[in-house]
Amino acid sequence: MKNLIVLTGPTAVGKTELSLKLAQKIEAEIISADSMQIYQEMDIGTAKASKAERKQVKHHLIDFLSPEADYSVSQFQDDCDRVITEIKAEGKIPMLVGGTHLYLRAVLEGFMLPEIEPDYQLRDSLEKMAAAEGTEKVHQILAEKDPKTAEKLHPNDLRRVIRAVEIYEQTGKTKSFYKKKQQERPPRYSAYKFALIRSRENLYQRINQRVDLMMKAGLLEEVKTLIERHHNLSDTARQALEIMSKNTKSEKKLISNGEEFDRLIKEKDAIFVLFSNDSCGYCQIAEKNINQVIDSFPQLDLYQLKLTDAPEIFERYGINSVPVSKVFKDGEAVYTGFGVRSPNDIYYQLKSYFGSGNSYFQELAAQESADNEE
Repeated sequence: MKNLIVLTGPTAVGKTELSLKLAQKIEAEIISADSMQIYQEMDIGTAKASKAERKQVKHHLIDFLSPEADYSVSQFQDDCDRVITEIKAEGKIPMLVGGTHLYLRAVLEGFMLPEIEPDYQLRDSLEKMAAAEGTEKVHQILAEKDPKTAEKLHPNDLRRVIRAVEIYEQTGKTKSFYKKKQQERPPRYSAYKFALIRSRENLYQRINQRVDLMMKAGLLEEVKTLIERHHNLSDTARQALEIMSKNTKSEKKLISNGEEFDRLIKEKDAIFVLFSNDSCGYCQIAEKNINQVIDSFPQLDLYQLKLTDAPEIFERYGINSVPVSKVFKDGEAVYTGFGVRSPNDIYYQLKSYFGSGNSYFQELAAQESADNEE
């Protein structure tokens, strides 16, 4: 007999809603498998189940950690094992719900990767190498150290490529070595596994609606309070804060298909579109740089279009590699940025079309220039 239920799926697919209904019907308790919902004071931005919902169904491993505390995958595995045992001892069914796949795999398969500290100096040097010489150069370094992992990673998946190099440098063993060891082990739990899916268009619509609801619920104030109270956020909490801040600044919309794109550039006075691809690590850097700038130009709405959703639009504009950003004004492209540009560069190019930006960004740009001179 299966002794665990697992419910997963992408952001905004409906995991929380379904898990609450299911848990009440089968007398289950929910264990959160979300690396950001573990933190306190991040309720709106991480889309936690509300306090009222948590009264309906008991939740575990949610809202229990200070944003300044570190928390590893192995810690989650240990805590989850303990909670599963406690739930079963009470005669109830444990239900693991969330989208952090590393957490899910750690519980179901076991976590074999070594617990190593981030090597920020190594990461910084490899990121600079990628910016100067291309991601292929960093991928080549990985191929020399761990060819099996390199075969499975695209050069543009820079974060994972660097992480694999980091594992080798600190342990002397490859990521593929640890992965093989993990695959040789039997499953840790016998589980019913369910993955929720929706059409891409419907999912994007739900994501956009969620951002709107978060803003109305007070996301901006939540972000401001976190920044004021905590000056030493953990890496994961900082990542969560960056995502939350992105939502408050840009309210970025995802374009689901070519027809929607054509309608938007005709209807909107001016929109900023980031053309990207899920397999492109640099697209995340470009998005981060754009988010630092976009608030300076309130007349611009920010959108993102992915290659898989509208390849005909990419072909129309001759976009063969990403990231590429374009501003459309009255239906025509008036600005194009190729590759990863600094916030300073983006700001001053947009300024030529839309006037000066606010003092906050001018200070940021000045600081960046000073850092570069040093």
